[in-house]
Amino acid sequence: MEKDHIKQAYLDYVLRKGMPPASVFKLTKKLGLPEQEFYRYYANFDVLDRELWADFGREAYDIASKEPVWAEYGAREKLLGFYYTLLEVLKRNRSFALQALRRSLHRMPGLTPRVLDGLRQEFEEFVTNILREGRQSGEIATRPLIENAYPRFFWQQLLFVLGFFARDESVNFERTDAAIEKAVTLSFDLVGRNTFDSATDFVRFLVQSRR
Repeated sequence: MEKDHIKQAYLDYVLRKGMPPASVFKLTKKLGLPEQEFYRYYANFDVLDRELWADFGREAYDIASKEPVWAEYGAREKLLGFYYTLLEVLKRNRSFALQALRRSLHRMPGLTPRVLDGLRQEFEEFVTNILREGRQSGEIATRPLIENAYPRFFWQQLLFVLGFFARDESVNFERTDAAIEKAVTLSFDLVGRNTFDSATDFVRFLVQSRR
């Protein structure tokens, strides 16, 4: 498919050169295509970048979810599996990923760069689904007043992981692996049943006992 051919050629160029082509014309000339062929699919390189990041997320989910043990995982293990697999996908596309992250994340700390819009939408759907499973299994505490905000909370966590990856200079990004483990452990300590939930249940029990 011509669209996939253009996308792969663009990604290969960035991986080799560490920067996007100087223009759409130069990319399509290299491919032996008329320039308008690019614009049949993409308005500009920014749109193509967003699609590539969404592709990375889809690839990570597809690989992780095909592991034989995936169905046995709880929400925490599924999120860890996704993060670790996404990190491997980004390592294979290191030049593209790092130049995009370093260009965008430091400008808007805490905010989502447009290049990650597609990834964010699909990631939040994924998190919503695994948290729903976690509530059904009892792994995740039911907190009606705040649980709708959990997907946005976990997106901020992924932004933290991506930013850490962009700054990580350790061998094979080993420190990013450690950061993922610690971040996910903390987040599930917060969304799982904890002392707060036990105290709430106890107060509810006392109130009901007095009726």
